[in-house]
Amino acid sequence: MFTKQGTSIQGVPWNAGRIIGAKPPLKPKHIWALRTRLQIARRVRDLAMFNLAIDSKLRGCDLVALKIGDVFSGSGVRARSVVVQHKTGQPVPFEITEPTKEALTAWLAIRRAKGSDWLWPSRSHSGGHVTTRQYGRLVDQWVSLIGLNPADYGTHSLRRTKVSILYKRTGNLRACQLLLGHIKLESTVRYLGIEVDDALSLSEQTEI
Repeated sequence: MFTKQGTSIQGVPWNAGRIIGAKPPLKPKHIWALRTRLQIARRVRDLAMFNLAIDSKLRGCDLVALKIGDVFSGSGVRARSVVVQHKTGQPVPFEITEPTKEALTAWLAIRRAKGSDWLWPSRSHSGGHVTTRQYGRLVDQWVSLIGLNPADYGTHSLRRTKVSILYKRTGNLRACQLLLGHIKLESTVRYLGIEVDDALSLSEQTEI
């Protein structure tokens, strides 16, 4: 039970020991290190899921609910796809890069299922897919493999990784908004943690 101030009856804050706020994105060196570790461990499904999480920039609830047909056609893994988000009902496009295509091809060779089947089937509940909680635990395992503290990262770290890199390289907020599927640009600004200093730095790099 909690008081109005958000502390328990015993006087312990509800968020004691937890890191609250936005989780940071992964850095390119983290991505390559993690891919290497998953490949060495022959974790075929995990490598495919990790790569697609980075490429798709989807929320966890949308990533785990993907069907095989969302990424695969009769000729092979798609180069691009579009998924309707559960949270907003808005379609969001994403690309599937070559490393992800290779990982998905290897996973689908093992999966051997129809296009209407889940891409990430549950290993504990027949007929279901991996849950968002299970996905979160996988992310904890993955970042731990390369020596990162899982308390510092989460599923949103993977979602914001590619757009954070894109924003730093281009400053194109509209592109980031479209890729994240945000309805309002303000949501993208908050999500990426863009501050006045970021805007000024970009402006300083632009010569006229």
